[in-house]
Amino acid sequence: MALMGLAMLAYVILDGYDLGVGLLMPRADEHEKDTLVASIGPFWDANETWLVLGVGILLIAFPKAHGMVLTALYLPTAAMLIGLILRGVAFDFRVKAHARHKPLWNRAFFAGSGVAALAQGWMLGRYVTGFAEGPLFTAFAAAIALALPAAYVLLGATWLIMKTDGALQAKAVRWAKLAWPPVVIGIALISLATPIVSTTVRERWFSMPAFIALLPIPLTTALTLAAVRALLNSSRIRGKLCWVPFVLVVVVFVLGFFGLAYSLYPYVVMDRMTIWQAASAPASLVVILIGTAISVPAIIGYTVFAYRVFWGKTAELRYA
Repeated sequence: MALMGLAMLAYVILDGYDLGVGLLMPRADEHEKDTLVASIGPFWDANETWLVLGVGILLIAFPKAHGMVLTALYLPTAAMLIGLILRGVAFDFRVKAHARHKPLWNRAFFAGSGVAALAQGWMLGRYVTGFAEGPLFTAFAAAIALALPAAYVLLGATWLIMKTDGALQAKAVRWAKLAWPPVVIGIALISLATPIVSTTVRERWFSMPAFIALLPIPLTTALTLAAVRALLNSSRIRGKLCWVPFVLVVVVFVLGFFGLAYSLYPYVVMDRMTIWQAASAPASLVVILIGTAISVPAIIGYTVFAYRVFWGKTAELRYA
């Protein structure tokens, strides 16, 4: 369960920033679009490995939950995959396209990023409520479907602040400032709505002494978001501190993950199936653990290596 959670957290952060960069494509001029693509070029494909790992663990380690989750989320899952495929195709086709066709593939890259982000937000909203039916639960899922792309845009903009310089970096600062209010409002509204749509979450967060013990999570999130906004007004992020806003936004995602993990545990499907009810046989879990003990360090190793090799500011986009 912890490995599956780690995989999904890594995916949301790593693929989240490049989805955010894709959503920012329409705001850049033609030359800047090449720089946006170059900033995520060495990483975006490998980032999706974490999604495959997370879903793979769900399928093999928790087969009963896998069937329930994908049955309930069949259409949004299909939409997400279509978006990811469209994004991948557009990423590669824009390289060889004639000048008159390149804008089409840029729009396709944006559309694929948008569809994938919206679908992920909708799936998260439905998952948190245990796939409950009704107007309230639908509205809750729709709110998260809108809030998650905004969070991705903020993450993508801070990534560009770190990876670019000059006029494009200044634009990225403005984009981050525009994305910040919707993210803050979205987090606040969802934090207030989640206890309303889930009795389990309400009892866990608002009973004593759990409320006092958990208070640092929302307080730290609020302080971190305030620090991001303050830094966006500082000229220092145009220099050596360019990495700080991105790291702080990642901290917000991590805090949200731990809050969600506390709310869900020990359920794999909220209020419907625990990890013990959904788990494979112990002998099967041992085999799975051996496989993940080999594959997860390998994934972490090549991820760290790739980011180390391509660290620093993004160079001009070139193709051999």
